[in-house]
Amino acid sequence: MKSLTDSYTLNNGTSIPCIGFGTWQTPNDIIGYEAVQNALGTGYRHIDTAAIYGNEESVGRAIKESGIPREEIFLTSKLWGDDYGYKTTKQAFQKSIDKLQVSYLDLYLMHWPNPLKHRNNWKRVNAGTWKAIEELYDEGKIKAIGVSNFMIHHLEELFKTARIVPMVNQIKLCPGDIKSELADYCRQHDILLEAYSPLGTGKVFNVPEIKVLAEKYDRTIGQVCLRWSLERGYLPLPKSVTPRYIEENTKLFDFNLSPDDVEIIAGLTDCCGKPSNPDTVAW
Repeated sequence: MKSLTDSYTLNNGTSIPCIGFGTWQTPNDIIGYEAVQNALGTGYRHIDTAAIYGNEESVGRAIKESGIPREEIFLTSKLWGDDYGYKTTKQAFQKSIDKLQVSYLDLYLMHWPNPLKHRNNWKRVNAGTWKAIEELYDEGKIKAIGVSNFMIHHLEELFKTARIVPMVNQIKLCPGDIKSELADYCRQHDILLEAYSPLGTGKVFNVPEIKVLAEKYDRTIGQVCLRWSLERGYLPLPKSVTPRYIEENTKLFDFNLSPDDVEIIAGLTDCCGKPSNPDTVAW
């Protein structure tokens, strides 16, 4: 990857910019609006939000008022588990695009595979949910469809009824948490790995081995970790509301990590906290 707008190609031929601007925990107010405006002004063309983030209005307004043509921005949102089910999925999708003030999404994801509300019948509910998403895709209301936080057994269950293989699986991927078996499985099925919390929710800044590499490359720890994500073939989704960090996180394309250093980071263990178990989360 040589620039912020370089892209991966999804399994349906859709191009997706190689880095996305994440908006988890970004407020639905002037702070959130300005964060997205700053990201777009810095060069991001890939914005990631979700219904549960509660900030689709500010994200949508920032995009609309950016002056950038809609077709030049890749916009993702996610369906929350409480709205799973064939009919409710379509209703929730409409609410999201209304809040975002758009007529289509570039990517729509099922947010969690086994939400608490449907834990006793998640397989059946997921099948109906995915059918609704497939139909929205067929209608041209979504350019690409995928999942988030799905493990291998969730994907295998979905494949039993799915007509369309997910194009993306957005999961936590960061130093100390690379989910090798799942990552290999997704690659085998041509499912792109999006990396949320690529900086380990801030924990990478205290990892001694990464501090050493940052000094070696004369880069920040964040830049080293995001470059590492790209070297691994992930699509990282860094987030910030601070203009300096928003810009800093784009300065990744004039250096590379050596293969040995990529493996050093990949070999780290338990340095950024343990991942949530999607079958036991309390939501």
